[in-house]
Amino acid sequence: MKSDPRQMALETLLKVDGGAFADLALDAALSANPDLDPRDRGLATELIYGILRQRGRLDFALRRFCRQPLAKVEPRVLWLLRLGAYQILQLDRIPDRAAVHATVELARQLGLERATGFINGILRALGREGENIPWPDPATAPLAALEYSHSLPPWLAKRWLAEFGAEEALALAAAMRQPAPFTVRANTLRIGREPLLEQLRLAGHHAEPTRFAPEGIVLTTRGATPLPGDREGWYQVQDEASMLIAHLLAPQPGERILDACAAPGGKTTHIAALTANRANIVALDLHPQRIALVNAGARRLGVTGIDARPWDLTSSADFIPPESFDRILVDAPCSGLGVLRRNPEIRWRRRPEEIAEVTKLQQKILANVAPLLRPGGTLLYSLCTLTPEETTGVLDVFLAAHPQFAIEDGRDFAPPHWRELFDSQGALRTLPHRHGGMDAFFAVRLRRQA
Repeated sequence: MKSDPRQMALETLLKVDGGAFADLALDAALSANPDLDPRDRGLATELIYGILRQRGRLDFALRRFCRQPLAKVEPRVLWLLRLGAYQILQLDRIPDRAAVHATVELARQLGLERATGFINGILRALGREGENIPWPDPATAPLAALEYSHSLPPWLAKRWLAEFGAEEALALAAAMRQPAPFTVRANTLRIGREPLLEQLRLAGHHAEPTRFAPEGIVLTTRGATPLPGDREGWYQVQDEASMLIAHLLAPQPGERILDACAAPGGKTTHIAALTANRANIVALDLHPQRIALVNAGARRLGVTGIDARPWDLTSSADFIPPESFDRILVDAPCSGLGVLRRNPEIRWRRRPEEIAEVTKLQQKILANVAPLLRPGGTLLYSLCTLTPEETTGVLDVFLAAHPQFAIEDGRDFAPPHWRELFDSQGALRTLPHRHGGMDAFFAVRLRRQA
């Protein structure tokens, strides 16, 4: 792959369109171009993630100037149009003429000379008239605004409008259309939050402590130099909502703890840090290659006491004695609708029928880990999504089949300033537009009664 950021973005987007994951495809592209100027790395990254987040909005704008349905436009040409449209509509620092010219030249490089006039005409018209596009009025047409202005697929726009109401759904969708904040967790096995904040400042980065997670740091402005302490394991990149999960589990030194769906290991290593490496942690995940990520992260952060192994928890873990864990974390596979900013391809791939399928998986995992918890032990169920089926729906089924478990109200044991993060039933529910930009998470703590 050549080092032109627009070509890199286009080729990556085409791979994502073919089924690749955006983060992995981008990492591969950047790794193949290690000498790429940091500004070009930034542009390629913004184009890829921005276009995936804003695809519905871009397509609405392009339809105003395209004489044929976008579904009939050749895929490579359509992605070129999106590439140009994003620069025109979203990037003030790139002149419209430059965006049009670069897109047309890229079409030529790809052997699409026959489409250059088509691309040029649409993008030039967009540059002239883009400010006059009649976006749907959220007050009178909230569903259309969700779909077109805020780039949600139709099924998800309808769902959020029904579940949250117009005002809340629009605020949530607007937040999900923006880039997520860049947050790190200070690895307290190696460094405290305040010393890490000072090291970031000295390296030219602007950073602030997160409001809720006591180890969290949000970088408001990245400097020109790399973050200090990467090799030393001073930090773990992790969203603030994700950092709350280990605290809700409340692990203690000397305990035996199961992280049932551990990869890539951010929560696993956080559990270890909270116990000062004095817990016995078993980390399971379905794929061996993802277990390798857990082990690599543990080595980097100086974490010990983790026994990581592959296992499919849709089957009973017969190698583990029953009632042998003090605490169990089930951070279950889910629809991922709470992290649309970080995995923007999800919004275009996920199908509504998949939610019912994943709830069956979640129920199987919970049922198979339940016998492994000792009486009096704690089970924390968490997800990076917000659908009723995967959250309260799964819990209702689990509790009906396992009456020895009871929900604990999170407000009774969380810090007082966390109270706004919990719903009326005591479940953690974070939302980006309400809670400082953190991802949308759900978590409930259960106690196994004697």
